[in-house]
Amino acid sequence: MNPIFCALLFSLVAGLVLAEKSDYCLSEIVKSDERIRSHGYPTETHEVTTQDGYVLTLFRIPYSHKLKNQNEKRPPILLQHGLFSNSDCWLSSGPDNSLAYLLADAGYDVWLGNARGNIYSRNNIIISLNSHKFWHFDWHEIGTIDIPAMIDYILADTGFDQIHYAGHSQGTTVYLVMLSERPEYNALIKSGHLLAPCAFFEHGTSFIFNALGPLVGTPGGIWNQLLVDTELIPNNNLVNRLVDNSCHLSNTICNNAFIMFANGGYVNANASSMSVLIETHPAGSSSNQGIHYLQLWKSLKFRQYDWGTKKNNELYGQDLPPDYDLSKIVAPTHLYSSTNDALCGPEDVNTLVENFPHLTEDYRVPVQSFNHLDFIIAKNMKELVNDPIIERINSYEGR
Repeated sequence: MNPIFCALLFSLVAGLVLAEKSDYCLSEIVKSDERIRSHGYPTETHEVTTQDGYVLTLFRIPYSHKLKNQNEKRPPILLQHGLFSNSDCWLSSGPDNSLAYLLADAGYDVWLGNARGNIYSRNNIIISLNSHKFWHFDWHEIGTIDIPAMIDYILADTGFDQIHYAGHSQGTTVYLVMLSERPEYNALIKSGHLLAPCAFFEHGTSFIFNALGPLVGTPGGIWNQLLVDTELIPNNNLVNRLVDNSCHLSNTICNNAFIMFANGGYVNANASSMSVLIETHPAGSSSNQGIHYLQLWKSLKFRQYDWGTKKNNELYGQDLPPDYDLSKIVAPTHLYSSTNDALCGPEDVNTLVENFPHLTEDYRVPVQSFNHLDFIIAKNMKELVNDPIIERINSYEGR
């Protein structure tokens, strides 16, 4: 195995081992609001408490200092990050390239979501962070509870009746979950934009599937029992410092840190963007989120969490978990995918399209080398992805 990969894998394992002893402190990093402010944009921080007690942090760019449009109508949009990520992913390439800033400069009221369990949303008014019960969730709960709570809050705060939505990776999965499980939210979505859409994984080529899928992709196994309801790849100061220093020493090491999971190479990647991401990534998540994805790879289905026959019957009234019904999604939805995505590749996007009867658009990035992470860190993502997104959103606003 490549020695760089070995070193990085050791760092991640060290992060897991040292999680409870981590000296990680949010005050030591440049947070999303500080990053936004450093580029001259106004920013706000909001907290949303879910029905099950999780306190979610939303960062907001209410208007553009370049446009001075604070007194004009500014339609809201929610940006939602992927697995192991947080709101910083929408900011890491700076004002000239990152979607959050570009949307603000296009006249939108930009809200950056943070799902339960990441570094910005690690509180619960009922459950202690140190309890396994805190981590008893996966992206199903993010889709059915967190995202609806964010949308309700944003619409109440802004006075609008509908919201635009853009998500990357897991941020696309939770959108699909929300609108299929809580179809009443279709009426609240003015347009949805799914970057690197993830629902089916039969053809995934990332080594993660073959390495971990057989171990935890089926309920009841010893690894599954050991890993369930724990924090997965927590943010740890030691690991972050090691990788951050590696980024300064070598772009190759920095690049490999990110392609460990997504694969696909880094011909389009912006090394400075990756260096920024390293400061707050990996951002922490529940192990159940990763296990659920591996279950989808194993089952070839897009369905709810598989707890095993006994618990499935208790929860679902059947032996196997129910599929998510994509026919219930009627909100205008655009997919943005790429050929070189090792996690959610073109064949699996084809399956999603086939099962998505009310899909508005299936856009494929016209660059063969574009991969899963390029949607948030590529040097050419503005012209290939972000400009097309804004053009489509503008069309819904009559612009």
